[in-house]
Amino acid sequence: MIKANTFYLPGSEPFPSFFSCRLRSFRISAMAPPVLALALPSETGRVLSIQSHTVQGYVGNKSAVFPLQLLGYDVDPINSVQFSNHTGYPTFKGQVLNGDQLWDLIEGLEANDLLYYTHLLTGYIGSVSFLNTVLKVVDKLRAINPGLTYVCDPVMGDEGKLYVPQELVSVYREKVVPVASMLTPNQFEAELLTGIRIVSEQDGREACNRLHTAGPPKALPPEQFKIAIPKIPAYFTGTGDLMTALLLGWSNRYPDNLEKAAELAVSSLQALLVRTLNDYRRAGYDCQSSSLEIRLIQSQDDIRNPEAKYKAERYN
Repeated sequence: MIKANTFYLPGSEPFPSFFSCRLRSFRISAMAPPVLALALPSETGRVLSIQSHTVQGYVGNKSAVFPLQLLGYDVDPINSVQFSNHTGYPTFKGQVLNGDQLWDLIEGLEANDLLYYTHLLTGYIGSVSFLNTVLKVVDKLRAINPGLTYVCDPVMGDEGKLYVPQELVSVYREKVVPVASMLTPNQFEAELLTGIRIVSEQDGREACNRLHTAGPPKALPPEQFKIAIPKIPAYFTGTGDLMTALLLGWSNRYPDNLEKAAELAVSSLQALLVRTLNDYRRAGYDCQSSSLEIRLIQSQDDIRNPEAKYKAERYN
């Protein structure tokens, strides 16, 4: 038997010197194992999601990553902001990622050959510099995978109120819309992007046509439909982020049937909202007094296997 030489540190147990040498040797020579999401890609895809993050609650990446994972996607999140909670609370604290820091992360991934993605998903972005860096990311990812699908939720505001700097609107309109594969604006955001005041169903259809015309040059002819849903008497946070993620997930499953993808996404979301509302009522809370945190974890069955209760109706 060969006995290893040992050395001692004051107050320590004997430590075999060959062990420390082997640790150093391992750090130098060992190769990282393959990333199985790349070596053995899933049938769904690999998503880079650049959105906000909160420690508590479900908005941004917290609202999008888990549902996509339930639907079978590998998701790598980059947090554009990291806050203690969403900004609807009386106070919040945290950090904001800038464009240079975002690019550092992208370069780190690229240096290790980890930058192959089938989808890019973006949500809340708070500055022009960060959004311009996101556009660089789009170019970089498409240079690696020309078939990249870019799903953009152009988070700018709601109900007539902006909650990002005004200068972001023109960047979204002039630079982001032409390169996005899918856009999911709310009514106010669609108005900002098109210049059309939406006060009727026909106005909404015209805004969609204008966005489609301004979109990627390879876009297919537009097919319009609507899905009627009951109005729920409450305000929720994170629903737009969740809806965009669900549309990404199901539209990739049914690439030639956007109607079915939308039916499944809407049905999942409605089931989750009903559960959230009922749970707050069971807790004795007045659901109209403030925004409600969605019950995401408790609704995972509705996300994974939704019952398509709400059907698409095509326009003639």
